[in-house]
Amino acid sequence: MEDYNQQQPYNNQGYGNQNYGNQNYGNQNYGGPNYDYNNNYDPGYDGGGPNKSVKGLKIMIIIMAVILVALSAIYFMQVKQMQEDFAIERDTLTSQLTSLLNDYDTLKTLNDTLSVHYEGERQKADSLLQTLQKERRLSYAKIREYEKKMTYMREVMTGYIRQIDSLNTINKKLVSENSSIRKKILDYRLRAESAEEKSQELSTKVRQGSVIRARDIRLVALSKSDREVSRANRAERLRVDLVLVGNELSTPGERNVYTQIIGPDGYPLVNGSNALFDFEGSSITYSAMRSVDYQNNDLNVSLFYNGPGITSGKYQVKIYTDGHMIGSSEISLR
Repeated sequence: MEDYNQQQPYNNQGYGNQNYGNQNYGNQNYGGPNYDYNNNYDPGYDGGGPNKSVKGLKIMIIIMAVILVALSAIYFMQVKQMQEDFAIERDTLTSQLTSLLNDYDTLKTLNDTLSVHYEGERQKADSLLQTLQKERRLSYAKIREYEKKMTYMREVMTGYIRQIDSLNTINKKLVSENSSIRKKILDYRLRAESAEEKSQELSTKVRQGSVIRARDIRLVALSKSDREVSRANRAERLRVDLVLVGNELSTPGERNVYTQIIGPDGYPLVNGSNALFDFEGSSITYSAMRSVDYQNNDLNVSLFYNGPGITSGKYQVKIYTDGHMIGSSEISLR
C-alpha cells in the first residue's frame, strides 16, 4: 500500500490544469486505495459513444435497404418493360416474315419461270420465321439481326418483282409487235396444212398407184405327168397362172407372191398348218407361194398347189403380194 501511495506524484506531471470536456481533472486525486472512480462518471459522455455509432449504422442500413428495394423495383420494371417490348418486336417480325412469305407465294403465281430462283429465298424466310418462333431469349442485338436479314430478303424479293415487271413489259411489247407475225404464221400454217393434206392425198395415190396388179388369172388341173386335164377327178395338183402387170411406180426387186385357192366347199386348200402370211394385220392361209424378181415389167408367174381336196366345182382364186390383194378370179373345174 505504501508503494501505491508513492505514485501520487502522477498528479504533478503537468496535467493538473488541463480541461477535458468541461471536466477539471487537475484537482482530482487518482491515488490511494480509497479512490472512488464513480465520483467522476459523466452520464452524457457514456451515452454518446458506442450507442450513437450503432444508431447511425442502423440508419445507414435502413437507407441502403430502401435504396436497394427502389433499385430492385426499377430493375424489375425495366425488365418487364423490355419483355413487353421484345414481345411486340417478336409479333412485328413474325407478321412481317409471314407477309414476306405470302409475297413469295404471290410471285410464284405471277411467274413460274423465276419460281426456281426465288424458291430458295422463300425457304430462307420460312427458316428464319421458324427460328424466331423458337427463340426463347430475345435481345435488341438479335432483333437488329432479324431485321437486317428480313430487310435483305425484302430487297431480294423487290428485285424479283422488278424482273417480273420488266418481263411483263417486254412480253406485252412482244405481243403487240408479233400480232402481225402470228397472223402470217397462222396463214402459213393453214397453207402448210393444206399442202400436207394434198401431199398425203398424192402420197396415197402414189402408194395406191405403186401397187402391182395381177391379170389373166387361170386355174389349171394337172395330171401326174403335169399335163393339163379337163376333169378334176383326174387332177393330181393345181397350177395358178397369172401376169404381174408392169408398174413404173413400184419398187423393183424380189417379192413373195401368194395365192389362196378356195374350194367349192368354201374352205381354202392348204398344204399344211404353217402356210400363213400377214394381210392387213391378220394371218391368213395360203395355198401356194413363190418368190419372184420383179423389175417393173409384165412378169408371167405360175404357182403350184400340191395337196388334197381337189374336186369338181367352182373355185375362187386370190393373189397377194406386198400386203395387198392384187387380183382375184372365179374358175370352175368339171
